[in-house]
Amino acid sequence: MESDKREDKYIDPRSSSKTFLQQAENWLKAQSPDPATREILRSRLESQIYPVFGHLKFGQIKPSTIRDWLGLMDEKRLSANYQVVLFTIVTGVLDSAIDDKLIRENPCQAKTVRRPVGSSPQVVVWPEDRVHKVRAGLVKRFRVVVPLGSGLGLRQGEILGFSPDDIDREEMVVRVQRQIKTVKGVMMFAPPKGGKTRMVPLSPAMLAEIDDHDDQFPTTAITLPWKKPDGDRVTVRLLVTGEAGRLYTGDLFTKVVWQGGFREAKITHRGRADGMHALRHFYASTLLSRAVSIKELAEYLGHADAGFTLRTYTHLVPSSHERARQAVDAVFARSSNQQGDVTAE
Repeated sequence: MESDKREDKYIDPRSSSKTFLQQAENWLKAQSPDPATREILRSRLESQIYPVFGHLKFGQIKPSTIRDWLGLMDEKRLSANYQVVLFTIVTGVLDSAIDDKLIRENPCQAKTVRRPVGSSPQVVVWPEDRVHKVRAGLVKRFRVVVPLGSGLGLRQGEILGFSPDDIDREEMVVRVQRQIKTVKGVMMFAPPKGGKTRMVPLSPAMLAEIDDHDDQFPTTAITLPWKKPDGDRVTVRLLVTGEAGRLYTGDLFTKVVWQGGFREAKITHRGRADGMHALRHFYASTLLSRAVSIKELAEYLGHADAGFTLRTYTHLVPSSHERARQAVDAVFARSSNQQGDVTAE
């Protein structure tokens, strides 16, 4: 014990009496400053993690406890990616317990614990005719969401938070600087995912789409809190609203407007593959097919890591085998005389 104290490894036996729930609530305070993200973390803790670990004291959480929990998640048929998310949260809480000297080792890191492995399903891009059919199925005042997603690469929340005032008509770019989010039933404006604004090139055709929609369905000035339910209130002219300036949460928009467009167009909605994110995938595919670089595409999509963009869309990058051959031939191609010499030899 004295040796552990000298090496700063001593764990007071009384510390192990603290419960997982108590530590997790403390851990949660240090997570993302974004209230929506914290709300998601709390939901996962309360629905999936606290029922198993919440009442346990740290002295009761062993590698065998983690193995039993992993087996339980398999029995409940939770997806591999969701298991990774939950395992990461539990690992984080236990790591914080190590920092606070409540435990010496993290049982999630034991050699006998099988860490869940997620998967990244290959992105399936809509054909162009599906884009047009879905757009035609939407109510007229919401059809502009299709070009906003497939022509600017905006996420759903960014589409709902888009304003014509975000356009720089001289530079022909859009400044993507806000989205609409909902936290505990309160709608608010917030920065785009990752908290970073970005510039996206604006084509003349896209500008015409936006202007035409604004002429037919004029923007509505909407006032919402900024970043958190009790944040400063900000007023923005929004392009996408219902009649009389009605606002839709992302979930409600998906169920009522988006999926309603599929029903009207008599197209089967295939779940995740037909979410509004499919418009971003179409945008990425369109740009890659015209030789826009991965680095530029990552900037336009708002990805912090171009490697993520490459991993997501690498199968869409057009083959450059022939261009590679031509590039090498430009240096090493033999003249007709050289070919004749080789034949003679």
